[in-house]
Amino acid sequence: MMRLPATEITVAHEDWYARDLSGEDHMATLFTDVDLTEASGTGATFDSCVFRGVRFNSAHLTELAFTSCVFDGCVFFDATLERCKLVGSQFAHCRFDLLTVDGGNWSFANLHRAALAGTRFDGVRLREADLSEIQASGAVLTGCDLSGADLDRADLANADLRGSDLSALDPLTATLTGAVVGEAQAILLAEALGVVVHRD
Repeated sequence: MMRLPATEITVAHEDWYARDLSGEDHMATLFTDVDLTEASGTGATFDSCVFRGVRFNSAHLTELAFTSCVFDGCVFFDATLERCKLVGSQFAHCRFDLLTVDGGNWSFANLHRAALAGTRFDGVRLREADLSEIQASGAVLTGCDLSGADLDRADLANADLRGSDLSALDPLTATLTGAVVGEAQAILLAEALGVVVHRD
């Protein structure tokens, strides 16, 4: 169940194609059917905002903060988010095809059942994020902090998980066929299955 923040301002049906968002500050704002295709910018802040049907296609956003925001039915096709902060944000019915996330803090984010196949998350902090039932077959989740994350019934088949903290991953409930992990991660997963690993 999504918790919608109360909004006081509405921005609807605006064409913000290729808009430079640098330095903008938005709070408690509802963005509905806004086109942010190829938007860019550094350091903008969005706090307790709701994005509904917003298009972030091919956007390149750096060090933006989307704190406690809700994204409903948004499209992030080929978007790049560098060192962005999405702490406590919620996503529902969004499309993430070819999304690249480089660094940043997504702790406590809710990505329950998100379709993340083909996405790339590198060095992202996802502490205590809700990643239950994500469809992340073939995704890249390298060097990520997944400690305390909910990965129940996550589909991580053929995903690249090297360097990520998998201490919260239960291999009995997740799908890991073909997933790529490092040696230390393999030992951790084996021990989670009750296997006694003898280190020669």
